[in-house]
Amino acid sequence: MTNTTTPDVMFSIILPVYNQAPYIADIIHSYQKELKNLPARCEFLLVVNGDKDASLDICQKLSRQYENIRVFHSAKKGWGIAVRLGFKEARGNLICYTNSARTTAKDLLLFLLYAFANPETVVKANRKIRENWVRRLGSLLYNLQCRALFGLAYWDINGTPKVFPRKFDLLLHLSKNDNLIDLEFNYVCQKNHYPVIEVPVLSYKRQGGKSTTGYFSAVEMYCKAFQFWAAIKQNLKDEKSS
Repeated sequence: MTNTTTPDVMFSIILPVYNQAPYIADIIHSYQKELKNLPARCEFLLVVNGDKDASLDICQKLSRQYENIRVFHSAKKGWGIAVRLGFKEARGNLICYTNSARTTAKDLLLFLLYAFANPETVVKANRKIRENWVRRLGSLLYNLQCRALFGLAYWDINGTPKVFPRKFDLLLHLSKNDNLIDLEFNYVCQKNHYPVIEVPVLSYKRQGGKSTTGYFSAVEMYCKAFQFWAAIKQNLKDEKSS
């Protein structure tokens, strides 16, 4: 396939990196190869956060190999910290963030093509398969909780990739430093009537490493979602009384 890029369109692809030294290079090589079929320019922002292995060194080597890679580092770990740092540094007019351990090169290309064809729309993943019944149940409970508390119409709050146009600038000013940033993302989309396309994702095998989500972190996420809802309700109450 011959790739003719559209010069006025650029994607900023934010990839949080946490202890991914054994496989992050292979993932980036696969992304670079597949995205040659993308009719737009792209930059990769590798945001290494709280790493305890050689991830930062490997990412810096990748940035010397590829001109479209920039590397950033946060001593503190946190999915939201990494995503927000990426937002701050992104130069593209279409912004994407995703979990590289779960996103294949073909899936990433698919989502970017959807966004390229729908530049006035948020494009997000709706994962249809989980590794096992425990994760399926945990995800179902969390998504039902978010529906009940926030009235969200989406079935996969945490699913990535998520892609959106820079003009939806409120999404560039999210505040959460942890996994709750994905709930905040969806809440902001609904509150501000940003149109959303949910694209089904059928692949479920990780490309490397182990998930950082366990029983404790899952329960913590349920509790933080409720706290987020309570804070919103309190802010609305304060605004009415002022």
